Amino acid sequence: MRPADLHTIEMEKLVTTQLLSLEGKVAVVTGGTSGIGRALSLGLADAGADVVATARRQQQVDETANEIEAHGRKTLRLASDVCDRASLERLLAAVLDRFGKVDILVNCAGKIKRTPTLTVPEEEWADILNTNLTGTLRACQIFGKPMLERGYGRIVNISSLNAFAALTEVAAYAASKAGVGSLTRSLAVEWSKKGVTVNAIAPGVFLTALNEKLLNSTPRGQELLMRTPMGRFGKTEELIGAAIYLASDAASFVTGQTLVVDGGFLASGVNQ
Repeated sequence: MRPADLHTIEMEKLVTTQLLSLEGKVAVVTGGTSGIGRALSLGLADAGADVVATARRQQQVDETANEIEAHGRKTLRLASDVCDRASLERLLAAVLDRFGKVDILVNCAGKIKRTPTLTVPEEEWADILNTNLTGTLRACQIFGKPMLERGYGRIVNISSLNAFAALTEVAAYAASKAGVGSLTRSLAVEWSKKGVTVNAIAPGVFLTALNEKLLNSTPRGQELLMRTPMGRFGKTEELIGAAIYLASDAASFVTGQTLVVDGGFLASGVNQ
């Protein structure tokens, strides 16, 4: 290979690396202290961003902040609740005071409860939608405003394969996550001309501390495993690449999309 060709290859590698780098960016991750949110918080930090991982429990906020700083990045130790608009507004004010901007918002806060749809209490239905869907809207409104004013922003919402394929007795969760996908498209249409892209990630079945017993020890878990062509559950760190891509300049012309990361679950028909 000629020296000129080698130089071209190295330059292409450099450009690709720069496009995917989050160096100098400031990210806020709601629900960012456990499970998928924690993995994404640390992954964004490894990609170069200063990351504010926030959630309701101060102890988890402090623990995740310690990890972010151990990765060499700056952060803040502020709890918030996506169901409490005032807490998100206080968080925004603190982030702007410390960092002067918000480049990236990742919305991971969410909840799920299994209840037969025929008897699901309206209070439970409303609580799940308030957290998963309206909570996402609140965070997008509050953190999207300074992004729109600056003319730059990357918003990544967390949807679910349950937005596309029904799982029994979690109708409220499914409806909320389908709503997140629709909200993502609506905001993309409204905000993309102003420099703010809005996309979503739909995880498949990922093993976390909260669902480990369910997935490993129940017939429901075995069915979910059988329906995943890769033959295993996802690892939370396997979502980091998708988040970095959508949060980076490599995805500058990508908006209104839901990137499914599910080991082939939604592509699957009969697996045996």
